[in-house]
Amino acid sequence: MAEDVLLKHEALVNELKQYLGNAKFDLIFKSKTAELSKPEQFLIKMEMSRLSQPIDRFIDLRGSVTGQVKPYEHNGKQHFMDDTAIEVFEAAIKQHKGYTLAVYEAVMNTENNYRVLQQKSTTTPAKIIEPLPELPTDVIKFAAYESRREERMNYSIKITIEYDEQTKIEASTSDISLSGCKIKLAFRYNLKKGQLIVMHLVGLEQDFELGLKNGIEYEVVAIENTSDEFNHIRLKRTFKENNTAFDHFLESFIHGNKRRYKVNLDNTLDAVISKGYEQYYIPRVNSLYVFISQKNGVYYPSLSLTTENSLFIQRYFTDERKVSCLYSVLNHKRIRNLALKPVAVKEEYLYTFTHVSAGKIYYYSATRSELEQHAQLKALFFGFGSRRDSWRCFKLQLMPSHTEDAYIPLSLPNSLGKDIEKLNKPPSPRVEGAIKDVKYLMLLTQVGNKHEQQHYQQYEFDKALANKLKLFGHSKHASPPELNTVPLEYVNLRSNKRYLYKTSVVINTRDSVLHGHTRDFSVFGLQLECNQEVNFKKGDIVSLSFPDLQKITKSYSLSLIQYEVMAVSKSLTTINLKAHVEKKLPHTGVDFFTLLINSNKQKLKVAEESPKVPGLSTALRNMVTKTLCQFPIYLHKSMAHFEIGAMGFGLYPSPLHVILQNFSLLNTKTDLSNIITKAHIADVITPNIKERSRQDSPLEFSLVINFDPKKENIADAITSQCILGTDCSEFKQQVSKGLKSELVFIMRLYISRTGRLDTDYLANELKYVSQYAIHKAKDLEDALWSVSGVGDIIDVSDEALVHLSLNQQQVEQMSRRKLIWLNRLR
Repeated sequence: MAEDVLLKHEALVNELKQYLGNAKFDLIFKSKTAELSKPEQFLIKMEMSRLSQPIDRFIDLRGSVTGQVKPYEHNGKQHFMDDTAIEVFEAAIKQHKGYTLAVYEAVMNTENNYRVLQQKSTTTPAKIIEPLPELPTDVIKFAAYESRREERMNYSIKITIEYDEQTKIEASTSDISLSGCKIKLAFRYNLKKGQLIVMHLVGLEQDFELGLKNGIEYEVVAIENTSDEFNHIRLKRTFKENNTAFDHFLESFIHGNKRRYKVNLDNTLDAVISKGYEQYYIPRVNSLYVFISQKNGVYYPSLSLTTENSLFIQRYFTDERKVSCLYSVLNHKRIRNLALKPVAVKEEYLYTFTHVSAGKIYYYSATRSELEQHAQLKALFFGFGSRRDSWRCFKLQLMPSHTEDAYIPLSLPNSLGKDIEKLNKPPSPRVEGAIKDVKYLMLLTQVGNKHEQQHYQQYEFDKALANKLKLFGHSKHASPPELNTVPLEYVNLRSNKRYLYKTSVVINTRDSVLHGHTRDFSVFGLQLECNQEVNFKKGDIVSLSFPDLQKITKSYSLSLIQYEVMAVSKSLTTINLKAHVEKKLPHTGVDFFTLLINSNKQKLKVAEESPKVPGLSTALRNMVTKTLCQFPIYLHKSMAHFEIGAMGFGLYPSPLHVILQNFSLLNTKTDLSNIITKAHIADVITPNIKERSRQDSPLEFSLVINFDPKKENIADAITSQCILGTDCSEFKQQVSKGLKSELVFIMRLYISRTGRLDTDYLANELKYVSQYAIHKAKDLEDALWSVSGVGDIIDVSDEALVHLSLNQQQVEQMSRRKLIWLNRLR
C-alpha cells in the first residue's frame, strides 16, 4: 500500500525532497499536498520523516561508479567516493543540515553509478531479464576492513524507552555491548541523531536485580531504516549513572552468554579475507616501495620497504660505499616536477646506467620528459647508455601517502585481552618519528628488457660528445641523507628457518677452487663467507664440499653438491645460495641438512634479524596497503591447471580496473576471462609456472590488449594475447590494427608461486572466528590456502609501443584517445 502511494506520487515525492532541511518545509508540504487524501498525506509525510533521519552509514563506492574513488572524511569517518559523489554529498549535507538518509540515497543514486546506468539501459518494462551468471573471480578490496571497540552480542530482549515526555515506548534490542546497543523501534517514533533517551531493560530486570530504577541513558548515534514498520537505532551509553555494579554485570553477562547468542562476526570475517590476500601479495611485489619525505621544502627519499622480489632494485642503486644513490636519482627537482602532474597517480619512465672509474660507481639517469626537453641529447643518451650492462628502464609511480594510514588495528576489540590490546596500540613514538615527514609513496618497477635495450642500441651517436652526458650524471655527496632500508617482516616468508652455524666449505667452479665457511644454513639454502673475492653472478651453478661435516656422516656423500648462486654482496665475499634441484631428483644437500636440523633443533640457534626500529615495517606495509595502484591477481589450483580465483582492488584503479568498471564488472565478483582467457592460463601460464617454487623469482609474461570502448559487451570489446617473456614483436600486426580506432594496452604480468600463508598475522582473528563459528573459520582457511600463485599486472604501454616500429603519429593519437577515455571514467 505505502509503496503504491509513493510510486503513484513519485514526482511529488522527488519535488518535496528538494525542500527537506528548509525551515518552512511544513508550510511547503501542506501547500503541495493539499489535494491529497489524509492517508496519502500521512504516508508521504512518513517518507519525508524517514529521509530526514540522521545516519552514520559508511559509504564505499569502490567498484560501484565510473569515477575514480578516493578517501573522503566527514565528521571523523572516512568514506570512499568519487568527485561526482563528493559534490552531491556536500551539497546534500548543506541542504539537509547534516548526514541524513536523504544524503545517503542521493550519493548512492548519482548519474555515474553502475546500478543507475543499468536501470537506464533497460529498454522496455516487458523485457525478460535473465539472471546474471555467477561470476568466478572474487574482488578483494584492500584495507577495507574496520576495527571494533568491543564485542557486540546478537541478543534480543524487551525494553522500554523514554524521551521528550514520552514514556514506556516498547521496543527490543537486536544486539548489545557494554557501551552501546542497537534497538528495533516502530517507525512512527521520530528520534534524531544526538538525542538522549532513557532505556529500561525490561527483559533482564525480570530475572536479575540490576538496581536501575531510573534506567540507563543513551545517545542516538545513527538511524537505519530497514522497512516500513521499523527503524534500527544505534545507541551509545553516556555512562551518566556511574553504576560500576551494572557495568560489571553487563560485561559478565555478555562474556558468559556470547557463545549461546553469538557475537557479530561480520567485520572480522571481512578482515581475515582481505588481510589474507594482502599478505600473499605484498611480499611478492616486484616494485620497490620508496617513501618520499619533505623537510624544509625539499623532497628526498627517506625510507624504502623491500621484499625478496624487489631487493635487487635497492641493491642496483647501492654504490661501492654501500650507500643508496636514490637520494640523487629521485632528487627534489624530479619529484617536484612529477608531483605537479594533475592526476592521482603520477607516472614516468626512468632510464639509468652506471660508469665505474677508479673503483667508484657513478650513476647517470634521465626521465622520458627530461629527454624530450633535451632532444639533441636523446640519441646520445639512449645509444651510449644502452650499450652498458648496467642499462635499466624503470617505471615510476608517485602517489600521496598519509602517515595516519600507518595504523591499522585488528578487527577485534581491546576487551578481548591484554594481547589484543597490545596489538591494537598505535605506532610507537619512534615509528611516528621515522614517518612524520612522509608525503608520497614512489613505486619503482624495472620494466626494461633485452629486446628494448637492443632497440635503443640502434641509436647513432657521436662518441666525441659523450662528455655532454654529464648533464644526467649524479655526483657523490660527502654526507648524503640516509635512506633507511626496511625489510618487509613476514613471519613465514622463508620456506625454512635458517640456523647459525660455521663449518668449512670448498667451492669448486670450472676453473678454480675457493675456500670459505658457512654463516648459516637451512634445508634448501645457505650463506657462505669466502676467503677471497668471487666473480659469481646470480644464476651461476657451483659445487660445494663440506669436509668437516663429512666426518659426522657415512650415509651421505657431501662432495661436489650443486647449488645455485642467488646473490653476492658488494664486498664480493658473501654469497647466498640455494639447492640446485633438477626436476624431481633427490638433492644430497637437502636430504642431509633436513636430517641434521631435525636431529639438532635444541642445539642449533635460529638466525633472526631484529628490526632497527620495531614496528616500522608494519607501519610502512599498512601505508602501502592503503595506497594500492596496481592490479593483483590470485591463481587458485584447479585440477591440473590454474584459474583466477581473486583479484585485488585498491584506492587507485589501474587501466584494467577502469575497463572492468566500464562494464559493471567490479563489484564483489568479476570475470577476467576476456582479459586473461582460459587458453592463456592453460596453454601459456600453467605450463610455465607449474614446476616453479616459492623460492623462484617471478616469471614475466606480456599481455597485449586491443580494446574498443564503443562496444557494449566486454567480449566484443577486447582482443587479448598473452606470451611468456617480453618480446611483443609477433603481435605487431594486431597492435598496428588497433592504433587506428581502438585503445591498445601492453601489460607486464609478473607471476610468483606462493609459499605458506602468514597465519601468525591472522591468528588472533581466525581464533576468534573459530570460537563462535568453527565452520566459517575452516571455510576462510580453505579459501586462503587454495591460493597457489600471485600475479601483478603493470601497464607499460607508453614504453613498449616505442619499440615495435609503428607509425608514431598513430601511436600518439591513440595515446591521447586513451588518456581522454581513462580520465573520463576515473
